Amino acid sequence: MPRADTRSGSSDEAAWAVPESLRASLAQRYGPVFSGAEADRRIRALEQFSACGDRVTERALQLDRLPLIGIVDYKTQRNEQIPPGTFQRLAAVRVVRVRNPPGLLTESLRSAVRELAAAGGGLIEVDGEEDLGSLALVESLPAGATVIYGIPGAGVSFVRVDADAKEHVRQLIAQMEPRRLGRGD
Repeated sequence: MPRADTRSGSSDEAAWAVPESLRASLAQRYGPVFSGAEADRRIRALEQFSACGDRVTERALQLDRLPLIGIVDYKTQRNEQIPPGTFQRLAAVRVVRVRNPPGLLTESLRSAVRELAAAGGGLIEVDGEEDLGSLALVESLPAGATVIYGIPGAGVSFVRVDADAKEHVRQLIAQMEPRRLGRGD
């Protein structure tokens, strides 16, 4: 399985932090949310899609649906550990490891999504938190693809990538606070 080195940020990596004023916007649902059998039915029907989050990526694989890209951090909202072998089918395509601290969207994560989208997909293993990876997926996937991500206690959100979704993500990122991360951040 091809692996790439951890992109833990150079001595000065770009990142974007979620300001308090943007938290409510990011908490809004931008695609329909389904749970249980209906979520499973919709995941099975997806053509080109990517998944952000351990449980939703795991569920897609259990349903024998291989996402183009899966972004995971091996943790869940309930702090349950996910066994590393869970994502083996996707990891067999390619693995990229990135550092992405909680509450941030790093250039490393955005670049990894762009790279895997262009190279035929794979697994992105995040040291930190993967939550904002869904923004990078919408930003980089082609129109017509779908991004799925879990919403704790609610189900799976399905976001169809189109010009409006991409513009929405660009506006959200533009409202985030630019940061520079050093190795110790």
